[in-house]
Amino acid sequence: MEYFREMLGLVQNQLSRILSMANLTITWVDVVEILIISFLVYHLLLWIKSTRAWNLFKGIMVILLFVLMAAFFQMSTILWIAENTLNVGLIALVIIFQPELRNALENIGGKNIFGSLFIFNKTAEEKFSNHTIDELIKAVFAMGKVKTGALIVIEDEIVLDEYIRTGIDVDALVSSQLLINIFEKNTPLHDGAVILRGDRVVSATCYLPLSDSLRLSKELGTRHRAAVGVSEVSDSLTIIVSEETGRVSVAYRGEIFRNLDADDLRAKLQQLQNLNVEKPAKGMELLKRRLKNEK
Repeated sequence: MEYFREMLGLVQNQLSRILSMANLTITWVDVVEILIISFLVYHLLLWIKSTRAWNLFKGIMVILLFVLMAAFFQMSTILWIAENTLNVGLIALVIIFQPELRNALENIGGKNIFGSLFIFNKTAEEKFSNHTIDELIKAVFAMGKVKTGALIVIEDEIVLDEYIRTGIDVDALVSSQLLINIFEKNTPLHDGAVILRGDRVVSATCYLPLSDSLRLSKELGTRHRAAVGVSEVSDSLTIIVSEETGRVSVAYRGEIFRNLDADDLRAKLQQLQNLNVEKPAKGMELLKRRLKNEK
C-alpha cells in the first residue's frame, strides 16, 4: 500500500507541475480516476476490435459525423430524429450484441486485475508439466494417423466448470493411452470433448458452445466450431484431430491454427504452459522508474 501511495505521489507531482501554469490543481483521487477510466477505455477498445462490434463502432462513428454536420448547419429534422432514437438505439445495441457483451464481462471477470497491479515479480509456476505435453503430442498424432476424431480442451485461468458438469468425471493423470482409449470409436466416452486441468483429465464427453463466427471456413465441422466456440468464451486452448483428414489443429483466443505438426503443437502448448513463469517487472514499476529519472 505504501508503494502505491508513493507512486501516486510522484504522478501527482508531475501533473501538478504541468498544470500549475493554468492555475489548476489535481489530487490523488483525480489520478486514480484517470487511471481507472484509461483502463476501462483501453479494454473496451480491445474488445471492440476483436469482435463483430468493430464494424458497428465504425458505423456509429459515421452516423455521429452526420449528426455533427447536422448540428453545425442547424438541420433540425435530423437532430430531432437523432434525439428521439438515441434511447431506443442503445437498448437495441444491448440486445443485438448480448453474446459479445457477455463474453467481454466474462473475460474481465477472469482477469486477476489487482494481482497484475501489485505483484511485479511472480513466482515461476508452470500450468502443466513437460511430461503432459509429451503425452498429449503422442496421443494426438497417434489418433491422427488412424483418423480418430478428438477434442481436447486445456483449461487456463478461466474455470470451465460450466462445461465440465455436462460430461462424465474422469479425474486421472494425463497419458497418451488414456486419451487414445477415450476417443476410440464406439466407446462410451468418445463423443464430446475432454477437459484437462493441469496434469489431470477432469472430464470427458463434455458439450461445448458452437462458434457462430463468419470468419470460419465452411469446410470446418461441428468439432472445429465447438473448439473455436469455447476459445471465444474462455482463455483455454483446444486441440482438434479431424476425423476426416487426421490433421491436427489448435483453437485459441477465438482463432484456429490448422494443419500443425508436432513441433508447432509443442510450441503452442509451451506458450500456454509458461504464461505464469517469472517475468521482469513492468507496468507501474516502469512508470515509477521513468518518473524518478525525470525528477
